[in-house]
Amino acid sequence: MQLAQLNVAKARYPLDDPRIKDFVDNLDRVNAIAEASEGFIWRLKDDAGNATNIKAFDDPDVILNMSVWSCPQTLKNFLFKTIHRDFLRRKSEWFFAPQTNMYVLWWIEDGHIPTIDEALERLTLLQEQGESPEAFSFKSNYPAPSPST
Repeated sequence: MQLAQLNVAKARYPLDDPRIKDFVDNLDRVNAIAEASEGFIWRLKDDAGNATNIKAFDDPDVILNMSVWSCPQTLKNFLFKTIHRDFLRRKSEWFFAPQTNMYVLWWIEDGHIPTIDEALERLTLLQEQGESPEAFSFKSNYPAPSPST
């Protein structure tokens, strides 16, 4: 089993605004670190190599990222033990504070590539029903189920 994750954020400014330039200018750098990280399997990206142009919401300032990792620890290592953590510390400069869960984790079969619709269903499940083995956060960190036969 592999770990899928979706993160959604509402930008304070349009992505071409100078006030969010430092975030936008470092996307390629941070994404390259993710892709080179132990346990990284896949990430959502468009032809330009990022997901900021993929619009899953009516609001153009809502962006998402989605990726697949070998396990929670490898994702945590990327999030909190690389330069990514420096950008996490600055997220309030660029993004509004969420009023509800805006990221979700869930287990997928090896080799499965999650769709945006699937990911948004998991996020909705977490928001509406709370933590469960089908949709959770790092707080619960449910273990991987036994693979289907």
